[in-house]
Amino acid sequence: MKKNIKVVEREAVVIKFAGDSGDGIQLTGSQFSDTSAFLGNDLATFPDYPAEIRAPQGTIAGVSGFQVHIGHRAVQTPGDKADVLVAMNPAALKANMKWIKPGATIIIDMDNFDARHYKRAEYIEDPLHDGSLEGYNVIKAPITDMTRDVVKQFGLDTRTAVKTRNQFVAGLLFWLFHRDIRIGEQFLRERFKNNNELIDANIEVLRAGYNYAETMEAIATVFEVKPAEKGPGLYRNIHGNVAIAWGLLAAAEKAKRRLYLGSYPITPASEILQELTKMKNLGAIAFQAEDEIAGVCSAIGASFVGCLGVTSTSGPGLSLKSEGIGLAVITELPLVVIDVQRGGPSTGLPTKTEQADLLQALYGRHGESPCIVLAASTPADCFDYAYEAARLAMEHMTPVILLSDGYLANGSELWKIPKVDDLPAINPPVVEDNDHSYNPYSRNPKTLVRYWAVPGQEGLRHRIGGLEKADVSGEISYDPLNHELMTYTRDEKIKRVANRIPSLKVLGKEEGDLLVVGWGGTYGALYTAVKEMQEEKHSISLAQFNYIKPLPLNTVEVFSGFRQIVVCELNLGQFANYLRSQFPQFNYLQCNKVQGLPFLISELKTKFKDILKKTSHDI
Repeated sequence: MKKNIKVVEREAVVIKFAGDSGDGIQLTGSQFSDTSAFLGNDLATFPDYPAEIRAPQGTIAGVSGFQVHIGHRAVQTPGDKADVLVAMNPAALKANMKWIKPGATIIIDMDNFDARHYKRAEYIEDPLHDGSLEGYNVIKAPITDMTRDVVKQFGLDTRTAVKTRNQFVAGLLFWLFHRDIRIGEQFLRERFKNNNELIDANIEVLRAGYNYAETMEAIATVFEVKPAEKGPGLYRNIHGNVAIAWGLLAAAEKAKRRLYLGSYPITPASEILQELTKMKNLGAIAFQAEDEIAGVCSAIGASFVGCLGVTSTSGPGLSLKSEGIGLAVITELPLVVIDVQRGGPSTGLPTKTEQADLLQALYGRHGESPCIVLAASTPADCFDYAYEAARLAMEHMTPVILLSDGYLANGSELWKIPKVDDLPAINPPVVEDNDHSYNPYSRNPKTLVRYWAVPGQEGLRHRIGGLEKADVSGEISYDPLNHELMTYTRDEKIKRVANRIPSLKVLGKEEGDLLVVGWGGTYGALYTAVKEMQEEKHSISLAQFNYIKPLPLNTVEVFSGFRQIVVCELNLGQFANYLRSQFPQFNYLQCNKVQGLPFLISELKTKFKDILKKTSHDI
């Protein structure tokens, strides 16, 4: 390191990478995130993909982003605004100026800041000379030209050579944030392990970026974020979709069932299917179906023969799977349905996040078709709730819909890897061979759960299917009283699951002026906003729901302790309306956002302070 460099310790830093989809933005962000995780920082990430598959280069529509928040303290969100912005072209700069802090460091590739690129980004004036960047620390680096010079020795074609420039940026940031460049080199060796030429070229560019930063006079300060204070254990950086896949694997192992996933690729859920295709050695079966209907029906068939049947999708696919889910309801077979929500309706915003599938998950089937509905809160706890969804599905012989979203699916955080032996037991109601008391719809009198027999079990021939069945015997029945009995029984079975789920927890005091209510993936922003306001001595608490149907038994008790309740969600108020239908005795305020983006901590705090101010005036 050169002399006269100032090392500044920071509790947390937010970095935003932005450029065209072909600039390797996601790779660079992942590389920096994995390095930070290796060094012990807590972190949260938010990849932001363009919806256009091949948007014109250099345009706003084609900007790809990756935001990472690293910290010495606990990190719950990818951050509101960035301390450092890497802008590979003018469009990336223009699209992200509103997402950076005053005085932020902006690193730009000077080779792309010219009249041609300004026109594509719809700039009227040169942003480097119109005064709009005053007050920012702008680092102008000839990234593309220097990259080309470095890789000449490897004989790469022009397109491949230019693609390696993301490693120049990575090297520059490794130096700027006092990172060990050897970790970045190892990342590249693993990433391109089947192509030594690409490994060597990318490592050379990485080193060139590092050396350039070390000798550049414009960079007089480097930042250091010390490791977070975590408990002992094995940690890794994990994405929500990968966590779901692993949670399902762990549940199948614990229940001594084979895992079967029948799915059709759809953004942003496809990675679950991709991850499980790698797990044949662990007994997983992954089937890429020809459509959504085939995916769910094959999963039901797998459950019929004794597997843990799972299907994964997003909102449009959940619509197509609805009749199949109804089949799983009436046959009372275990089925896990993963819905990674995205902006809608129809194709909508396929690469953006939203929470607008809640009512579809609760009610989006014909007939009386009650399901358990869960929602994960963070990328890491996608593992826990995938495991829990599988447990409830198998132990209660019913479909379970697990709601994730694009923010959780593509985002990542530091995760402590659990031991399978420490996970909760899963006890499917499996019938032993030659159990002469068995009938397809005989039930556990306490839980109303029917028992699970699979084809080929000796002495247990039986029939189930989509036509209404007679209570106990399972014979086809059109008797109206029997249909009513079976309908009430299936509904009551789901209601009794409330006895097998945890109580609703409150972050903060159990009584006060304002209770913030959230569900699913809004947790990080809500937690941080509430925690900061508690530190400012406001009377505010948080209740985050993961169990949506049935709701925790103590919900009314929790709600009764607060003067005001505000329900925060990334839709127009679906959970708020659901709560009104279940507990109409309370008044629910709403905080809603439908921009394809997660909540910002700043906008939440503004909303909550406004409510508290009005509440104090009403006293």
